[in-house]
Amino acid sequence: MATCRGMIVYKLYRALSYGLSPLVHLHLRWRKFRGLEHPLRWPERLGRASASRPPGPLLWVHAVSLGEGMAVIPVIKQCMQQRPDFNILMTTTTLSAFEVIKDKLPTGVLYQFAPIDTPMAMDAFIGYWKPDAIILVESELWPNLILSASENGIALALINARMSAKSLRRWSGSLLLPLVSLLLSRFSLIIPLSNAQAIRFQLLQAPPFVINFSGDLKYAVGECNVSTEEVSCINDLKLQLAHKKVWMASSIHSGEEEVILAVHEYLMQKHGDMVTIIVPRYPQHGREIFQKLRKERYGVALRSQHKLLQPGTNIYIVDTLGELGQLYSLTSIAVVGGSFFPGLAGHNLSEAAAAGCAVFTGLYVGHFSHMVLQMQRVNKVSIQQVSGDLELAEALDELFTDSTALKIRQQAAKEAYHALSSGIIANTWTLIDFHVFSGLSPSNQASVQSDMKIGFLWSHAQVMRSYLGRGTRRMELPRGHPARAHTPHKPGQGAGGR
Repeated sequence: MATCRGMIVYKLYRALSYGLSPLVHLHLRWRKFRGLEHPLRWPERLGRASASRPPGPLLWVHAVSLGEGMAVIPVIKQCMQQRPDFNILMTTTTLSAFEVIKDKLPTGVLYQFAPIDTPMAMDAFIGYWKPDAIILVESELWPNLILSASENGIALALINARMSAKSLRRWSGSLLLPLVSLLLSRFSLIIPLSNAQAIRFQLLQAPPFVINFSGDLKYAVGECNVSTEEVSCINDLKLQLAHKKVWMASSIHSGEEEVILAVHEYLMQKHGDMVTIIVPRYPQHGREIFQKLRKERYGVALRSQHKLLQPGTNIYIVDTLGELGQLYSLTSIAVVGGSFFPGLAGHNLSEAAAAGCAVFTGLYVGHFSHMVLQMQRVNKVSIQQVSGDLELAEALDELFTDSTALKIRQQAAKEAYHALSSGIIANTWTLIDFHVFSGLSPSNQASVQSDMKIGFLWSHAQVMRSYLGRGTRRMELPRGHPARAHTPHKPGQGAGGR
């Protein structure tokens, strides 16, 4: 009955998205005019391929933007190593993701812009590329994509899956719940990035036996390629900054520069040999900050104009993309923005921790709250949240004054990062290989489905045991039984058992 209601809602969505297709196409042209779509490759968003499909099986990996795209690259590398017989097609939606990721992908990976979720665009894309499996990253639940893939017998996985509180409320409504339940039922594997996220997917009626844990892929972002030119440029900057006190504010949003500049003014009164590096979330914002500070006669330099520091520079603004991981190596202190005002939702903290920075962030971190809690559980001083400019200024002043305290915080952040990042890619691949790739062979299909059902019954028995008490005899499966891989595991555990 629920499936029937879900299909009715989907048919309404499909008809609506079909009817609105001309307006969506006009909107894409408007975005191209504004520089938000690629000037030449924007037709790819309509499902029109700009590359030839190679022969053989193909895996389609889709991530909406830069952060998700960078997070999935290590998984793509693992797939290429383990399944060299597969071609890999990656898609992203945003132009900023394209500009960075095209230079980060391993050789041989096909790269296209993702099609919009209209019936004609999605059917054209899937009909041309004919993927054997699709991996979606984080929160990409597009009805035409998912149901078209399912109807064509294409295996689906959702990795690093997350659902915001706002999205949960929207999907939980009486109209959309049958639809999202239908969509989630078509996945062979869902890997939530935390226990809290797993609960949200279960509230939306995701099948329990497809939910497994491997850890947050954003802990593994640091494993991406870095060009020799990038390394050389960063090393030159390191030499310039070697005898200065340096701190960096990264991923800041509009308005947060006022917080950062207030802290800069406070610290300059006590530490005249200091340099503040500001890395806005969007390059254009960086250029706007630069123009404002130059008019106010600050000692400011812009990275796109000056790769190295100029004499008298005490504020260095980065208006480029894709360098954040390397820029963290320039500083001992990192303040991760997108977190100082209500309505913001934080950014990835693990990159700064991986570089050995003492890490600070604001109070408004959204779904990154799980990362804050995880790292603080490993070491309580690995990350410090601050309420605003005064608390941040005093905390940074203390670290600039006390080198021992600074080293303790740096070590704590790196320790937490290593503890939480270990094994994530291997665990994720194990789950994908079992739940997705092993089901692609028709001869394996029946046994896989049988194992999934056994795995569900085993998981259900453990839940019932927790309700009935410790005296209940635990149901055990033989070690190495594949159904163990279908039971929900704690973060950091692999699919093969504890």
